[in-house]
Amino acid sequence: MMDLLYKLAKENGIELSQAQLEKFEVYLNMLLKWNRAYNLTSVRKKEDIVIKHFLDSLTLVKLFEAKGIDVSGKKIADFGSGAGFPGVPLKIYYEEKIDLYLIESVGKKCIFLEMLSKELGLKYTVLCERAEKIQDKFDIVVSRATGETFEVLKIGKNLLKENGLMVIMKGKDVEEELKPYTLSMHFKGLPERKFVVVQKWSG
Repeated sequence: MMDLLYKLAKENGIELSQAQLEKFEVYLNMLLKWNRAYNLTSVRKKEDIVIKHFLDSLTLVKLFEAKGIDVSGKKIADFGSGAGFPGVPLKIYYEEKIDLYLIESVGKKCIFLEMLSKELGLKYTVLCERAEKIQDKFDIVVSRATGETFEVLKIGKNLLKENGLMVIMKGKDVEEELKPYTLSMHFKGLPERKFVVVQKWSG
């Protein structure tokens, strides 16, 4: 499966090292094991997890490049992280460059994310509560398949520092009002991916 991830990532201009691929393999095996008991994701097949979760999460790397966003030293929150997407694949890719926080309100998913951190040997913080209650502020907030876009924007905006960026990963449908903030990108092996990128302004 990791050969597939390496190949598809490379075709999309994302280079993964052997050490990173080994971490993705640990992630895949742990997710499959936990999913049987805890139903963390509806995606069940190995190949689908690699493409729909791992590769899709990594498309953010290309978005950051396209928008000239330097993530080094940034405090990044994954809002509605679930089983760790897109946050954990970003941490595997950027490693120590980013300070990652995973926001997830479902207890069993939080436990999985904590255990995953130990298995992967990656340091990130799991915030196991509703996003509305979090006082901390972040440079970048990312969200994937979390819910209605305007609701996600409203909550996400309160998590941002001044001039921070909110990135919502969307499929085909983007609300008319958000189209000026939307970037469509095409990736080999994936359906069209749209990113809604909104900056928090002062005032």
